[in-house]
Amino acid sequence: MPEHTTVTPPHIVIYTDGACKGNPGPGGWGAVLRSGDHEKQIHGGEKLTTNNRMEISAVIFALRALKQPSSVEIWTDSQYVQKGVTEWLEGWKKQGWRTASKDPVKNADLWQELDALLPNHEISWHWVRGHNGHPGNELVDQLANKGVERFLA
Repeated sequence: MPEHTTVTPPHIVIYTDGACKGNPGPGGWGAVLRSGDHEKQIHGGEKLTTNNRMEISAVIFALRALKQPSSVEIWTDSQYVQKGVTEWLEGWKKQGWRTASKDPVKNADLWQELDALLPNHEISWHWVRGHNGHPGNELVDQLANKGVERFLA
């Protein structure tokens, strides 16, 4: 009889950032996914958006890029994203996507999209101070700004 083996999911470290020139204005997002010696850099943007939408979008696109369920560390300089997922999301869902003050949750479309991706992975969330010399954060800041550039004329 064969022995039962447990497959350990791959460990992925993800850095994400969003940027906006004007708020609202042209925006971009960037993400770096690292696993062992492999690194994937992705970025994109929108012509008219907000910084918070780009911060959430960076995480969404990074999680979409994963090809299988994974053990994931997500590093963001956005307390809005980190606290949104770890502190506020469950309450928003229970309250029909309304805040504690009964207002509609801003960016609910993106929060719902992100929420649908979360169960596929084991995720730990980490906040890093932006523009403070952290190499992963500095790299995704550059990628996010690259996402903005195509909309600047």
